[in-house]
Amino acid sequence: MVELAPRNSPVGSLIGVQPIAIGAVALVLVLFGIGSIALWRGFTGNVPETDRMVAARLLQARTAQVSEALVEKTKGIEETQQEAIDQLQLVQDELQTMRKQFAAQQADAKKLSDQVAQLTEQVEGLQQSLASAQANEPAAEPSPRKRSKASRSASRKRHRSRG
Repeated sequence: MVELAPRNSPVGSLIGVQPIAIGAVALVLVLFGIGSIALWRGFTGNVPETDRMVAARLLQARTAQVSEALVEKTKGIEETQQEAIDQLQLVQDELQTMRKQFAAQQADAKKLSDQVAQLTEQVEGLQQSLASAQANEPAAEPSPRKRSKASRSASRKRHRSRG
């Protein structure tokens, strides 16, 4: 069997002292490290927290500038959009006016077409009545001025032979 050393033995007292010495050495090392870091920052002037704060402020300033630029561009786009809407409204109004004018012109053209058709019917009616009136009149002898020389000479011979 294994024998256990009593608690009062000199081996147990050595183990109890070692952890305190190790703890003391560790504490001295930690304090030395903290002191050296503080000295290094103090002499070099390089403090990461300050650099981070400066970087954060620069980032906030840039963000604010970008936000202002976006607001201005958005306002510009809104103005351009409003101008486009106004121009579109004007074009729609002009188109409406042109449609009304076109409808009026079509109505005038139809009216004129109907009038031309009526006049054509009246002219055809007059032509038919003239043709029927000419057909009802007897054929008259041609007037003396319109007779040819041959018919005049034949007519003279008849008058001479009778007399």
